[in-house]
Amino acid sequence: MENTTQEALLWHEFEKVVMRIGTILEAKDFPGARKPAYQLVIDFGAEIGIRKSSAQITKRYSKEDLIGKQIVAVVNFPKKQIGNFMSECLVLGSVNGDEVVLLTSDLKVENGLRIA
Repeated sequence: MENTTQEALLWHEFEKVVMRIGTILEAKDFPGARKPAYQLVIDFGAEIGIRKSSAQITKRYSKEDLIGKQIVAVVNFPKKQIGNFMSECLVLGSVNGDEVVLLTSDLKVENGLRIA
């Protein structure tokens, strides 16, 4: 059983996290990453636009399988430099060791919809 004794997050803090649905448009190898990863280009709709992210998801997904997949990402973190790549959002997934399974929508929805 996982340790759940972490500090509690207050509701008003959680409300600041903006998670949205986006569709992966491009997936490329990221040879400069310390751990195997892809560089993703994701469409979050007209309000947010196109964002880039790096994701360590190579164990479960091929680049071809990712194109068109709708994923969940945090879109209001500051940009983060990862090697020679600027990540503009955080793609979310469940983590089991070095394997990550993406959080996705089971039905096709509009890009940019907020996760509540």
